[in-house]
Amino acid sequence: MATLIIPGEWFKNWDKSGKHEFVQLCKERTEKTDHGSEVKADVQAALYELCWQVVRGNLKLDHVASVLGDMMELRDDMPSILADVFSILDLETGALEEKNKRDNYTQLVGACLFFIPDAILKERLDPETLESLGLIKQALQFNQKIVKIKTKLFYKQQKFNLLREENEGYAKLITELGQDLSGNITSHSVLENIKSLIGCFNLDPNRVLDIILEVYQSRSDQDEFFLSLIKSYMCEPLTLCHILGFKFKFYQEPNEETPKSLYHIAAALLHHNLIELEDLYVHLMPVDATIIEEHKGVISDAKQIARKLVMVVLPSEKSEDKEKEKEKEEDKNEKPPDNQKLGLLEALLRIGDWQHAQSIMDQMPSFYATSHRAIALALCQLLHLTVEPLYRRAGVPKGARGCVLRPLRNKQAPRLAESFEDLRRDTFSMLCYLGPHLSHDPILFAKIVRLGKGFMKEYQNDARSDVKEKEILLSCFLCIADQVLLPSLSLMECNACMSEELWGLFKLFPYQHRYRLYGQWKNETYSSHPLLVKVKAQTVERARYIMKRLTKENVKQSGRQIGKLSHSNPTILFDYMLSQIQWYDNLIVPVVDSLKYLTSLNYDVLAYCIIEALANPEKEKMKHDDTTISSWLQSLASLCGAVFRKYPIELAGLLQYVTNQLKAGKSFDLLILKEVVQKMAGIEITDEMTSEQLEAMTGGEQLKAEGGYFGQIRNTKKSSQRLKDALLDHELALPLCLLMAQQRNGVVFLEGGEKHLKLVGHLYDQCHDTLVQFGGFLASNLSTEDYIKRVPSIDILCNQFHAPHDAAFFLSRPMYAHQILSKYDELKKAEKGNRQQQKVHKYVAACEQVMTPVHEAVMSLHSTRVWDDLRPQFYATFWSLTMYDLAVPHSAYEREVNKLKVQIKAIEDNQEIPMNKKKKEKERCTALQEKLQEEEKKQLEHVQRVLYRLKLEKDNWLLAKSTKNETITKFLQLCLFPRCIFSSIDAVYCARFVELVHQQKTPNFCTLLCYDRVFSAIIYTVASCTENESHRYGRFLCCMLETVTRWHSDRAIYEKECVNYPGFLTIFRSSGFDGGNKADQLDYVNFRHVVHKWHYMLTKASVHCLETGDYTHIRNILIVLTKILPCYPKVLNLGQALECRVHKICLEEKDKRPDLYALAMGYSGRLKSQKVHMVPENEFHDKEQPARSATPASQQNGPGNMGKPAASTSKTEEGTSEDGDRGKDKSQGTTKPVNKANSAAAKVTTSNGNGALNSTKASKERDDKEKSGKEKKEKKEKTPGSTPEAKGDNRREKQRDERAGKDERVVREGKEKTPKADREKAKVEEKSSKDDKAKAGNGEPMEPSRERDAIKESKSKEKGDRSTVAGSIKSTIPRAESAESEREHKRRKLESHASPSHSSTLKDNSNEPKEPTSKHHITYNSVDRSKSRERETEKKDSENARGRSKEKKEEKDRKERKRDHIVSDRDTSQESKRRKDENGTNSSKNSKSTSPSCDSPLSGEKEKSKRSKSSSKEKTVSVKPERTSSGGKKESRHDKEKSEKKEKRESSGGKEEKKHHKSSDKHR
Repeated sequence: MATLIIPGEWFKNWDKSGKHEFVQLCKERTEKTDHGSEVKADVQAALYELCWQVVRGNLKLDHVASVLGDMMELRDDMPSILADVFSILDLETGALEEKNKRDNYTQLVGACLFFIPDAILKERLDPETLESLGLIKQALQFNQKIVKIKTKLFYKQQKFNLLREENEGYAKLITELGQDLSGNITSHSVLENIKSLIGCFNLDPNRVLDIILEVYQSRSDQDEFFLSLIKSYMCEPLTLCHILGFKFKFYQEPNEETPKSLYHIAAALLHHNLIELEDLYVHLMPVDATIIEEHKGVISDAKQIARKLVMVVLPSEKSEDKEKEKEKEEDKNEKPPDNQKLGLLEALLRIGDWQHAQSIMDQMPSFYATSHRAIALALCQLLHLTVEPLYRRAGVPKGARGCVLRPLRNKQAPRLAESFEDLRRDTFSMLCYLGPHLSHDPILFAKIVRLGKGFMKEYQNDARSDVKEKEILLSCFLCIADQVLLPSLSLMECNACMSEELWGLFKLFPYQHRYRLYGQWKNETYSSHPLLVKVKAQTVERARYIMKRLTKENVKQSGRQIGKLSHSNPTILFDYMLSQIQWYDNLIVPVVDSLKYLTSLNYDVLAYCIIEALANPEKEKMKHDDTTISSWLQSLASLCGAVFRKYPIELAGLLQYVTNQLKAGKSFDLLILKEVVQKMAGIEITDEMTSEQLEAMTGGEQLKAEGGYFGQIRNTKKSSQRLKDALLDHELALPLCLLMAQQRNGVVFLEGGEKHLKLVGHLYDQCHDTLVQFGGFLASNLSTEDYIKRVPSIDILCNQFHAPHDAAFFLSRPMYAHQILSKYDELKKAEKGNRQQQKVHKYVAACEQVMTPVHEAVMSLHSTRVWDDLRPQFYATFWSLTMYDLAVPHSAYEREVNKLKVQIKAIEDNQEIPMNKKKKEKERCTALQEKLQEEEKKQLEHVQRVLYRLKLEKDNWLLAKSTKNETITKFLQLCLFPRCIFSSIDAVYCARFVELVHQQKTPNFCTLLCYDRVFSAIIYTVASCTENESHRYGRFLCCMLETVTRWHSDRAIYEKECVNYPGFLTIFRSSGFDGGNKADQLDYVNFRHVVHKWHYMLTKASVHCLETGDYTHIRNILIVLTKILPCYPKVLNLGQALECRVHKICLEEKDKRPDLYALAMGYSGRLKSQKVHMVPENEFHDKEQPARSATPASQQNGPGNMGKPAASTSKTEEGTSEDGDRGKDKSQGTTKPVNKANSAAAKVTTSNGNGALNSTKASKERDDKEKSGKEKKEKKEKTPGSTPEAKGDNRREKQRDERAGKDERVVREGKEKTPKADREKAKVEEKSSKDDKAKAGNGEPMEPSRERDAIKESKSKEKGDRSTVAGSIKSTIPRAESAESEREHKRRKLESHASPSHSSTLKDNSNEPKEPTSKHHITYNSVDRSKSRERETEKKDSENARGRSKEKKEEKDRKERKRDHIVSDRDTSQESKRRKDENGTNSSKNSKSTSPSCDSPLSGEKEKSKRSKSSSKEKTVSVKPERTSSGGKKESRHDKEKSEKKEKRESSGGKEEKKHHKSSDKHR
C-alpha cells in the first residue's frame, strides 16, 4: 500500500513545518486528475503513514484529527478513503499484542466519527471495533443478524415455480397466450395482461418466459406475434438462451427426438438477434470433436468398402465379414441422440438465415452437414428462391413455363439475384457448401447449368464492357462446375438428361477449360467425399463385370449397360476400358460399337481420357527391345481412329496434343494422327500398294477413293469435314505440316541418339508417311482460298521455316494447281472462245502468270552454281507437276466402271434386297459411274493442256553452256532422287517424267546418261534409305526398268521411241544437236548391250549389299529386289548369282534376324518362280556374230559405271573435235565443255556407284584437264602426232593402277561358291560374245563404204589414240588379221586368269579404247573398295570358318591359286616386254582396250612385287558381282589347258601383232 514515502523529519518537526508540508503534499496529489487510481493510492499511503504515527504514539491525537478533518474537503470520496485506512489498521492492530497501540487506534477512530459516516464504518470495520466505538450495542447479536439477512437474501426460496403453487395464475397466463390472435390483439396488449397476472398472482418471471416459449413452440406459425412479445418481455438475452438450452438438454437422452418446432423457435430467435449463436451452441449436442471423429470413421469405412470391392475376397474372409456386419447392426439398434446442431442448421436454412447457417457449417468438416439429405434439400430450396428472378430472365428455355416459387416472408433472408453479378453475393457460396449433394435436386442442377449457359452467351456476345467482372464470373462458374456440378452428376443415378444439359454449358467452354475440369473430376474429386469413394469403387466393379462379358455378339446389350454407367461416372468407366484395350487390342472393335449409347458429354470425356492415357508418363512408348513402338500405343492409336470417325467427338484437344509432342521433339504420337486421318478421311498411306491401286492413285479424287486404297472406307464426307473444321478453327493445319517436315530430320539427329537404328527408321517412316497422308488430306479437302491463305510461298517455307525442299514443294504443289486453274478460269471468262487451241493458249498463259514468281522464288533455294546446269523453270516444273498432270489412267477408270456395272447387275439379280433399297443402290452406282467418266474426260483435257505447255517450255529447260553430264548430275541430285523416295506415286512420277522429257526431245538432256546413272549408283542410295523409302526406291527402279525393258524387247519400238531422239546421242556436246546424224545415235544392238550392263550393275550392287552383313543393307536391297522382280533379273546367270547369295542369307539369318530371314525367303521363292522367264545371256543381247572386231560393241558403247554410251561418246567427241567443226574452233568456250564431259564421264565410271553424287575428284580433274586442254588444242593444230604421246603418259599411270586392281581380283577368286563347270561355260560364252558385240558395234551405225573406213584407218595411224577411238566406233569393216590375232592373244590371256572382273563395270574385259581419266577413277575406287571389303570379309570368314572341316582344303586351294597367279604375272610381264619392242598402230588401240591382265608393259616389273604382296594378303572379297558377268563360275582345269593351247597358236600371229605394237611405241 505504501507507494508514497514521507520523510521522517516531517513528523519530528510536525508543528513547525511538517504539518504544512504534509497538507501541501496531499493537496498536490489530489489536484492531479489525469492519474485517478494512482492519486487515490498515494493519498491512502499518506493517510496510512499519518495514522500509523498516531497509533505508535509519535504524534498527538488532536493535532492529527484536525488535519484529517481539514483534508475531507480535498476529495468527495475522502471519507471512504480514510475508512479503508482505518479498516487496514483495524486488522493490523487487532493482531498486535501491545494494548496501547490498540487504544491509540480506537481513540483516533473515535475522534474522526464526526466527519466519517457511521454506515461506512459499519461496512468496513470489525464488529468488536464497532462495539468498542459504541456504534453497535453487542457484536454477537450483530453477527447473528448478518447471517439471517444473508440467508434470507441468497438461500431462502420463496416458491418452487410449480404450476400447482399458483394454478390459477398460470392457467390465466396460458389462456392469454393461447387465444385466437387473428383479431386486433397485439403483443403489447397481451404483454400488459401478462404483467398484471405476474403482479396479481406473484408469478415467477422466468417461469412465465418459459411458458411463453412453450406456447410459441406449439404455435410456431405465429412468429411475428411471439417474437415481438418476447422482444418486449425480454430482460437478459443470456436468460433466454439458458432457458432454451435447458429445453434442448431434455432431449439429449438416447432414443429421444428433438421436436422440429423447438429448432424453429431457436432459429427464429437467432435470426432476430434475440439470442447469440455462441451462447446457444454450447448447449447443443454432440460436441464438435465427436462430429469430426464420426466423419473420419465414415471416410475410413468408405475406403474399406472400396478396397473390398476391388480386391479378391476368399470364402473364409467373406464369412468373417458377415459376422462383423451383424455385430454392427446390433449396435445400431440403440438409436443415438439427435444431432441438434444439424437440426438447428436445417431450421435456419428453412427460414432463410444464411449467415447463422454458414457459421454452423464452418464449425463442421467439409460437406458433413449437406451429406444429410434434409439439410441439402433445405439449402437447395433456399437456392431456388435466391436465383428465381435471374432464372426467369436469363435461364428459362424457350417454350418452358416452370412453376413460380413463393418468396420467403422473411425480410432478412438473402437478397434475390437479379443479375449475374448478384450471384457472387450469396449464391456461389451456397453452392460450394452444397457440393456433390446438389444431386438431391436435379431441377436446381438444371437451373444452375442453364444460368451458366445464359452467362456464357452474354460473355461471348458482349466482350466489350466489364471485361474484368466477366472474367471473375467465368472463373466462378468454372469453380462451380468443378466443385458442384460434376461431383453431383457422379452421385445421380443414370441421368442422361442432366448429362446432356451439362454438355450444353460445357461445349461453350474452350476445350482447355473442359479438359482441366475432367482432370480434376477424374483424379481429385472422387477422394474428397466418402460417398464418391464408394461410387468410384462400385463403378469400377460394374465396369469390370461388363467388360468381361463384352463380345461382338452382345454389343447391343453391353453397350446399353455401358451407356447407363457412363452417364454418371464416365471418367472412371473409360479409364478402366482404356486400360483393358491397351492390354487386349481385340476389344477395340466391340468397344467402339458399344459406345453408341453415350451422351455428348461422355464422348468429350472419352477424348480427354484417351489423351491422358497417351500422355501417361509412367508408360514406355517403346517395347523392351527398343526396336518397335509399344503395343499399347498402337492399340490406343487404332481406337482413336475408329472412335473419332464413328462418333461426333471434338478433335481439337487430340490434334493439339500431337502438335505439342512434335514441338517437344517427340514423334511417337504421330501414329495417332496417322490413324485419325486414315479413318476419318479415308486416305491410306502404304508402300504395299498394288500396281492397279497405284494406277488409280494417278487419277482424280473419285478414282482414288474407289480404287486407290485397300480398305474401301465409305461415308467419310462428314468425318473428313469435322477433321478439316477442327484444323482450321484452331489453326493447326500448317503448324502440323511444318512440324512433321522438320521432325523428319529431328528423328534421326535429335531423337535417335540412343534409340535402336531400326526404331529410328520406323519413326522416320512414320513421320514422313503421316506428312504425306496429312498433306494429301489438306490438298483434297481444303478449299482453294483456305489452302492458299495458309500455305506461304516456297522460299518462305524453306528459308524461314526450314522445311526440307521435297516437303515444301509437296505442300505448295496443290496451291500451284489451284492457282493455275483459277487463273485459267478467269482468262476463259474474260475472253469467250470455245476453240480447243484458244483454251490451251489461255492455260499456258495462266501457268506463266502463276509460275513466274515461283521461278524467281526457287532461285534462293540453291547456290547460283546450280542454276548454271539447271534452269529454275525446269526445276519448278519438275517439282510442281504430279502424275495427274502427265497421264490419264484409262485402264483404271475402265476397271472401276466395269466393277460398278457388275455391281449393278448383281443388285438386279439379287431377289432378297427390297425394291426401294435396290433402287437406291443402283442410283448410287450409276451416279458413281457417271462421276468417274466425267472425271476421266476432265483429266484427259487437263493432260493435253499440260503436255502442250511442256512442249512449249522444253527448249528453255536445260542450258547449252553446261555439259550434259553435269546437268544430269544436278537433275538426279536435286530432283529425281529426293522425289522418287517421297511417296509411291512420286516414284512412278519420277520415272514417267524422265520418259516424258525424253519423248519431248528436250535439248541437252541425255536420256542414256540419266538411265545409266540411275542403274549404276544404287549401292549408297539403297544403304541410306529407310524401310519405306526402300519400297519407293524399288518402285522407281521398277518403273525405270519397265521403260528400258520395253525398248529392249522390240527393235521397232526402239526405233520409234529412241532413234533420232536427242536423249540417245552418244556425244557429250554442250551445244544443241538435232540428232539427224545417225553416226551419233546409239543403235538397237548396242542398246541391248547397254541394258545387259545395267542388269549386271544391278546384280553387282545387290550382291555387295547382301554380303556386307549389315542389317540395313540386306533389308533394303531385298525390298528393292522384290519390287523390281517383274523386270529384273532377266538374264539367267545373273539370276543364279542372286539366288546363291539370297540362299546364303536365308541360312545365316534363320536364327539371328527373323525379319531378314522372312524377307529373304519371300524373295527367294518369288525369284524361283521367275526363273522360267529368264533367258541366257546370248539371247538377252547378241553375242554370236560372224564378223570379228577388235573392239566389242558392248564395250564400245556400253557404260562403265557411268554407262557404256558415256565412255564411247566421250571418245567419239574427242575424235570428232579434231576432224569436225570442233577442231576449227580455237576458243576456250569450246574446249572447256569437252573437257568437262570427259571428266564427268570419268567421274561416273567408278565401280562403287557413287558417280551421281561424288563430284570432288571430277572437279579436280576438270581443272587439270582445262589447263592441259588449251595446250593439247594448240598441239593438235600444229602437230597432230603429239596428242597420243600426251595421252600415253597418262595411260601408263592408269595401267599400273589397273594391274594392281586386277591382281587383287585374281586372288579374290578363290572363294567363289558357284560350280566350276557353270563358270567355265559362261566364260566361254562371254568371250565369244565379245567378238559378236564388236561386230555389231562396228557394223550397224556406219555407212558400208570401204573408202571411208580406209580413210579413218589411216587417220588413226597419223593421229594416234584419239583417231583410233573414232575409227573403232565408226568402222563397219572387220579389223586387220593382225588386230584379230592380237585380240585372240589377249582373250587367251584373260582365260588364263580369273573370270573377267567388273569392278569398272566390265570394262576390264573389254577391248574398247578407254579414257585415261576414267581408268584412273576405276582403279582408284576398285582398290579402295577392295581394301574395305577385304576387312569385312576377313571378319566374316573367321566367324564362318570355325568348326568347319573344309578349312584345310580351302587353304590348299588358295595356295595353288597364288602359285598360278604368280606364274601368270610372270607371263604377263614377259609378254608386255615383247610388245614394248614392237611398235604398231594397233598396239595403241589394244593396249587401251585390254583387260588389266594384259596391261601395258610400263606397269610391269616395278609393280609386280607390290601386286604379289597385296594379292597374297587378300582373301575372299564381298564384291563378288565382278565375277557374275561371266556366269559367276570358277576357273577350271579345262580353262587352263585351253589357255595353254591358245598361247601356242599365238606365235602364228606374232608378225601382225608387231605392227600394232610399233604404232603404240611411237605414240609413247
